[in-house]
Amino acid sequence: MQRLRTETRPHHERTEGAVRLMDAHLTPADYQRQLEAFYGLYLPLEALLAGPLAALEPALDSRARWKTPLLDADLRAMGHDTASLARLPRASSLPALPGLAEALGCAYVLEGSTLGGQLILRHLTRHFGPDARVGNFAFFRAYGDQVGPMWRAFGEALTRASERAASDTFDAAVVQGARDTFDTFAAWLMREHDGSVRL
Repeated sequence: MQRLRTETRPHHERTEGAVRLMDAHLTPADYQRQLEAFYGLYLPLEALLAGPLAALEPALDSRARWKTPLLDADLRAMGHDTASLARLPRASSLPALPGLAEALGCAYVLEGSTLGGQLILRHLTRHFGPDARVGNFAFFRAYGDQVGPMWRAFGEALTRASERAASDTFDAAVVQGARDTFDTFAAWLMREHDGSVRL
């Protein structure tokens, strides 16, 4: 875990720079566009992760970790329905996850975002107050008061997988999977769609 933090730091910082949710002038429309962008990436990415991570079930409990249902709930609360969700752009350029190691690196990024999400949640709650247009922040609430235990459980699963592999090649592939995932997030969030969305 320490190696991941150290060797992915520049990639992490670039991705954080592409997220605009802490802006002082964030509007409900800005917030909705950011959630739509997340949905367009999490949906295909979690589908890609499901296969490789199955090797760590039931210990990892991946199904409890998927964020797409939370994004779906938030966006429906903001006016989307099944048809409009289906029309949202989806990321087609995804990180290469040929094996468990790379998938764990990807999952490290997704799970780590729940920690940073707590800071964002506090900001959004203060910033928007009781504004019903923004829903109840299901995505950023994620695991609720279980954020810490869920993060530790993930770290333990990753460490056990690394110990079983007992290979620097495996660990390097975990790091590369995380780097590629951070870079995928940054590129997707900074894209322009039809000249109308800039995130």
